[in-house]
Amino acid sequence: MEKLIEALKKAKCAGCLTGAGVSTLCGIPDFRGPQGLYKQPDAERIFDIDWFDRDPSIYYRGCAELVYGLDRFKPGPVHFALKRLEDAGRLAGVATQNIDMLHQKAGSSNVYEVHGSPLHHRCRRCGDVKTFAEILELRGKNEIPRCSCGGVYKPDITFFGEALPEAAFAAAQTLAAKSDVFLVLGTSLTVYPAAGLPRLTLQTGGRVFIVNAQPTPLDEYAAGVYRDLAEFAAAVQNAF
Repeated sequence: MEKLIEALKKAKCAGCLTGAGVSTLCGIPDFRGPQGLYKQPDAERIFDIDWFDRDPSIYYRGCAELVYGLDRFKPGPVHFALKRLEDAGRLAGVATQNIDMLHQKAGSSNVYEVHGSPLHHRCRRCGDVKTFAEILELRGKNEIPRCSCGGVYKPDITFFGEALPEAAFAAAQTLAAKSDVFLVLGTSLTVYPAAGLPRLTLQTGGRVFIVNAQPTPLDEYAAGVYRDLAEFAAAVQNAF
């Protein structure tokens, strides 16, 4: 990965987009993988806002392990490699499609969660906010965490039928547009609008480097394409 490492060393501004592949190295199943969330019964309803308002138990049952069991997972090699790049002054920020909060656990400062995050939950009736830790406590008493007003708490994850978090996505767009080097790590670039971020880099004259196990629609436009995320992480740790 000499070309990628050299590009990072010379970059005036480098950014990054991460997807599920970064987290599968930590043992978290890919939602769309063989053992993923979307293979469950009622999968299409789990992250649907209309179904959440009708029957929130579909979401809370479906995500009992993959969201509310996240405390048992630790950051992996790519998370720590990105933290290393930030510490070396080589990485301006990370846009992520993931909702597992592992970039923050690894110590990254500028993380833009373009699909939202379970870090906060809001009551659908009165708007009261609870932290992830507080929701875990409430779930210990009741499968569906409810507010004192009787409303149901919903995570700040973007469900189908909802808009992406405006501030986070705008920050991610700015990062991609100003990056002369933009890394795409562990995502096949099929879920829009997040998948459009590296195109902004290309449109503004920057170079895109892709590290993903499967081909992506942007492979032919990338300055470099690699398949092994663990190899990428090791190369970064050795070079910075």
